[in-house]
This record gives sequence, structure tokens and C-alpha cells, in this order.
Amino acid sequence: MKIDLVHFCRFSVANGHHRSIGRQRLVGVIGLGAALILLNSCSSSAHAQSAATTTTTTMTAHVAATTTTTTTTTTTTTTPAVATLPAGQPLAGKVVGIDPGHNGLNYTNPGFLDQQVFNGRTMENCDTTGTQTDSGYTEALFNFNVAQYLTSDLEAEGAHVVLTRSTNSGEGPCVDQRAQILNSAKANVAIDIHADGGPSDGRGFAVLEPVADGPNDAVVTSSVAFGSDVLASFEAITGMPLSTYDGTNGISFRNDLAGLNLTTVPKVLIECGNMKNSTDAALLTSTAQQQRAALALASAITDFLR
Repeated sequence: MKIDLVHFCRFSVANGHHRSIGRQRLVGVIGLGAALILLNSCSSSAHAQSAATTTTTTMTAHVAATTTTTTTTTTTTTTPAVATLPAGQPLAGKVVGIDPGHNGLNYTNPGFLDQQVFNGRTMENCDTTGTQTDSGYTEALFNFNVAQYLTSDLEAEGAHVVLTRSTNSGEGPCVDQRAQILNSAKANVAIDIHADGGPSDGRGFAVLEPVADGPNDAVVTSSVAFGSDVLASFEAITGMPLSTYDGTNGISFRNDLAGLNLTTVPKVLIECGNMKNSTDAALLTSTAQQQRAALALASAITDFLR
């Protein structure tokens, strides 16, 4: 695994509210000994902040993955390698809910999608088809693939996983039913997995968090805390930038989504990137990035529940 030392140190110092989260995550990803070496390097190497050459520390990853560097006239973006899961079964006895948004055959039944359901504040359509890349790779498939990788990661940690759909070859369920499935499972935490269909010149991921509306009042605070874990983990492990067009600093508070309005368990929704942006689309459609996305979410879930 390659870690950009300059970027990590700058991120740890400049973002006080993420500092402890970042250090806990680093220990979970590369181990205590290596993490201490890297953190000590941050405190003793302040000159690295202005160095012309990026210093890297190489760690072993459990999945062979390339590190892709894209250079423009002003920025350098590094995609980290996939990291390892924590040892043992830290999630034994925990229930985790996963909602892979949409479904692969939603487009075949407009009448089903147009059914009106209550989203906690008002009526809305049962669901939509979701978006897709310009080449036709669907959001529904992306969501499902990441959910499958995430399920495998969480089960390896001992968690019991409840999904709102088990295939990508069906319709629905409606958005209100998805919330009910995870509520009924009494999940300790839940994640709604999506990818966005934003403006083609916009990049990045965003974490959507609930606004209190009655049903979700008791879990808004814990959902916001979970959202901070998701934001830090996803940025560190996937290399996907924060959204340039959605929310503020990668966070968007939403009161129009049934999955967040109706939840009675801690939950956020993540837009893992923008399928209408060619750079994001190339990442989102790759198996390696889908695995990174899953591992980032597993890491955030583990941090939140431990």
C-alpha cells in the first residue's frame, strides 16, 4: 500500500475534527507499528509539507492493486491501494444493513416505479431506474457489486448482514420498504449505496445525512457521527475526491429521501462518485475501485461499531 506522507500529514494537522478518526483508521489499515512510524514522521518532518518530491511509505496490501497518479498543471491525485481488514472478528454479534440502491430491471416496469409511497414527509415515487455512465454501465449494477463485496468483508469480520435486495435482476423494493427491512432487522448501523448522475464536469463522492423529521429523531446524531467515519475512510482508501458540486466538504444534509427520513437505525447514504463524469466513471466501473469502495465502507462501519 502506498501512502502519500505529505498529504496524510497535511490532512491530519489541518483537519482537526478528522485527526483522531484518521489515526484510528490508519492503525486499522496498516497496523499499529507501521502507523506509529508514519505518525512520528508527520511530527518530525514538517518540511515535507513544502517538499517538491512526495515521500511515500510502502506497505503490503491484501489485494494487488495499482497506484494511479494523474497529473495536471495544478494537482496530483493518487489512488491508494486496497488495504487489509482488521484481524479477528470485531463485528461478531453486530447486525449491519446494506441497501444497494435501485434494481437491475426497474426500467422494465414504469408503472411499478410510479407508485406513490410516503417518504416520511411527503409522497414520492416508489423508486427510479438510477443513473448510468455514458457507455451504459448502470448505477444499479455498481450499487449491487459494491454491496456484494461489502457483505463479504463484513461477514469476514463476524457481522450478520441484511440486504434490501439479493439480486440485480429484479424490481424494487420501493424506497419505503427498504427502510422498513433494515429497521425490522434492528441493524446496529446501515448504509445506502449509490452513485450519482451529476453534471459532467463535476467530480467526487458525497455522504448524505438525515435531518430530524420524527421517525428518525433518535438516530440523527449517531448517523452524523457515522457519516464522519464514512467520509474519512472513503477519502483515504478509495482516492475519490470530495464532491465538487454536492454538499459542503463532502457532506449533504437531506430531508427528501425515504431511506434517511424513515430510518430508526443509524444510517447514511453515499454517492460513491459521479457516473456522468468520465474520470469518475472509469473508476466506478472498475472491479478494483468497487472493492476499494467496499473496504472503505467496511472500515467505517467497523470504526463506528467498535
